[in-house]
Amino acid sequence: MSSTELPFVPPANVLPRVTPVGVEEGERLRSVELPGITLTVRSRPPVREGLPPALYVHGLGGSSRNWSALMPLLDGVVDGEAVDLPGFGDSPPPDDGDYSVTGHARAVIRFLDASDRGPVHLLGNSLGGAVSTRVAALRPDLVRTLTLVSPALPELRVQRTAVPTGLLAVPGVTALFNRLTREWTAEQRVRGVMALCYGDPGRVTPEGFRNAVWEMERRLRLPYFWDAMSRSARGIVDAYTLGGQHGLWRQAERVLAPTLLIYGGRDQLVGFRMAQRAARAFRGSRLLTLPDAGHVAMMEYPETVATAFRELLLDTGELEAGSMTEPGAATGAEGGARTGVESAGAEAERGASTGETAGRASGADTGGGAPGTGTVGGASGLEAGGGASFRAGAGG
Repeated sequence: MSSTELPFVPPANVLPRVTPVGVEEGERLRSVELPGITLTVRSRPPVREGLPPALYVHGLGGSSRNWSALMPLLDGVVDGEAVDLPGFGDSPPPDDGDYSVTGHARAVIRFLDASDRGPVHLLGNSLGGAVSTRVAALRPDLVRTLTLVSPALPELRVQRTAVPTGLLAVPGVTALFNRLTREWTAEQRVRGVMALCYGDPGRVTPEGFRNAVWEMERRLRLPYFWDAMSRSARGIVDAYTLGGQHGLWRQAERVLAPTLLIYGGRDQLVGFRMAQRAARAFRGSRLLTLPDAGHVAMMEYPETVATAFRELLLDTGELEAGSMTEPGAATGAEGGARTGVESAGAEAERGASTGETAGRASGADTGGGAPGTGTVGGASGLEAGGGASFRAGAGG
């Protein structure tokens, strides 16, 4: 086999069994068999009957566990499920080997159609954000609202820190990387991933780090792990080059669902400057920028993200005002506060580019008694001293 060929991966029914992914307290996993794919789905028992369904879609190299910090905060708001995309988490590779953005979107659509849970509140991060954008554009009947955390949408000028990840798409690079890093421990690999994905890796608890190391060790035992990574990375690159009606930016313009966009100021994989373009592309969207967050804001600042999501539902009539104080709501400095996400138009764009707080559009309630400030519980109290102030507004 030449160095440019991807390794052969046996069918899912003959793959060796590896320890399942970890579950947090209150979570459960189930396997869903669909034509051509088998998906593992993570869920939490709903607080009560009749809650609207939500589906969480992770990013490249991640799993449904990436949403474990956010899901319990929304227990009283949605009946949430998080899916392991084919080849990731505890889901085996797809039978057809299709790891393109369209292939992953097809898997999500098949799951939603089969489960008859749509329309859902759809949340996606990174690759999952691109996948969710495509799902919302192609099947608007399946999506109530769309929440995108650092979505992997095409950038003409990619950050230097994102280049190594993009290189995984190049044939032969994965094999070379494996040879160069053969002696790396799981701890070293995890520290590298966290340095790349977190705005402040110091926010990861010792238990969280141990869980990540255990998960890394598990993934490295999967015979298809690097194949899924490289093919999915190639799928993102291919999606970046598509034009016309199949281009992701064109599809973003076609999304009808109310959309919440979340970008981190320290994101090393998705350019913070893309927040402005996304706010313009998604009609009537709401933009939340977190200057101290990295690529996975739902893991770094889950309470902030939960509050913004609840407000999206509240302002679009998907949630009653009394639900803001139910179990699972954000607490502490953020408890009951409004995020200041509002229709600020061009002022939101100025805020995203200059680091100033957007607001003052229509006297939006920020929860701190000062209309239009765009802060939660004051600029210095987010996430119990996380130090991240944030501003927000809607795209034009």
